[in-house]
Amino acid sequence: MSELVLRGGRVLDPASGTDARLDVVVRDGVITEVGTDVDTGSAEVIDVGGCWVAPGFVDLHVHLREPGFEDAEDVATGTAAAAAGGFTAVCPMANTDPVTDSAAVAELVWRRGREVGLADVFPVGSITKGMGGTELTEQLELHRSSARVDCFSDDGLPVADALVMRRALQYATHIDAVICNHAQDPDLTADAQMNEGEMSSVLGLPGWPHEAEEVMIARDLILAEGVGARLHVPHVSTAGSVELIRAAKARGVRVTAEVTPHHLSLADEVIRSYDPVYKVNPPLRTARDIEALRTALVDGTIDAVATDHAPHSPETKDQEWDHAPCGMLGLETAFAVVNTELIAAGVIDPLTAVARFTTGPASVRDVGDHGGAIAAGRPAHLTVLDPSATWTVDPLALRSRSRNSPFAARTLTGRPVHTLLGGRFTLRDGHVTAGAPRQTEVNA
Repeated sequence: MSELVLRGGRVLDPASGTDARLDVVVRDGVITEVGTDVDTGSAEVIDVGGCWVAPGFVDLHVHLREPGFEDAEDVATGTAAAAAGGFTAVCPMANTDPVTDSAAVAELVWRRGREVGLADVFPVGSITKGMGGTELTEQLELHRSSARVDCFSDDGLPVADALVMRRALQYATHIDAVICNHAQDPDLTADAQMNEGEMSSVLGLPGWPHEAEEVMIARDLILAEGVGARLHVPHVSTAGSVELIRAAKARGVRVTAEVTPHHLSLADEVIRSYDPVYKVNPPLRTARDIEALRTALVDGTIDAVATDHAPHSPETKDQEWDHAPCGMLGLETAFAVVNTELIAAGVIDPLTAVARFTTGPASVRDVGDHGGAIAAGRPAHLTVLDPSATWTVDPLALRSRSRNSPFAARTLTGRPVHTLLGGRFTLRDGHVTAGAPRQTEVNA
């Protein structure tokens, strides 16, 4: 029997609204007691005074690149990055090779996560076969697989055909699945390289108008409302998108939304350097958009922080701006960016911020017991955060196989110290552990 006590940390539990200095007792992978001055007996005691104890983070939007693009990332390196970032559950997108459009591929990705044992992996299936935008995948087959897929997205490629999208939404209602459409009208973004505005004019780069995102979101909200389906809007980036989602929620539309740390913190001004590390889809927007996104995160219009962790090998990413692919790393810096830019600045309180990493994303799709309450009888999926730790981002020290972090050489405040998956350390004293296989009989 293994037993440990996390002693004296500030427990931030959004599920119960708890924000208090408490001890957390973990025995054989399960939380057995949360209280003050608990009897430690023969348990290992870890002093976490000055730290926050939170549920393990859930990331609704990552790219683990396996199968097909293991030169940039694989499940082992991606979930190591997740553990380092305080995440115990991640949801990899379907744009692999082959595409995650069948039970076989979804189960491969899910089982790799179980074998590595650093974070639980909940694959996202594609909306259409081969992400071709025309023929729907067999959602029921994917849902009935061991991976138990309940979210579908052709992320990176929008489902442009409204009839196909409507049918996908209708199909999803039968299993109460979530449809997550990449919010981009391709007719408005042909050859686009960055946000359309003053900065694109100054730099001479073709502009990506905010309407390209908002038109697609508006269409999808109308379709989802019409059929009563669940819609999730990925990587929201504009003030107009926020208003559309806010109004739809007020009408009772079953819509949820996410925002990335980079869209909460980086404006298109940084592209003056022409450094392709800042090239991302959707593009970095303006200070006005950032302000709207932050407000929406605080008031709950946006439910979750999701990283859109998108690794690229150096030989792929380090090209001239026009030829470089879109994408940034995010798992290992997510909490630090939100803590530095929002929590420490008084924009959002710690408990609400933790909710956007935990209960918020956990409410979007079925991620088992992740993101829930810190309470007796619950699996010990936990992260311990040091909000005052100051560190400089060194891409060579990241656990990801790739190095394309937009925060390279940036000094940030706050980082995970420990991460526990089912009571076992995946990150201990800032070091990722070797991992251990998780059971593969059920997706829990």
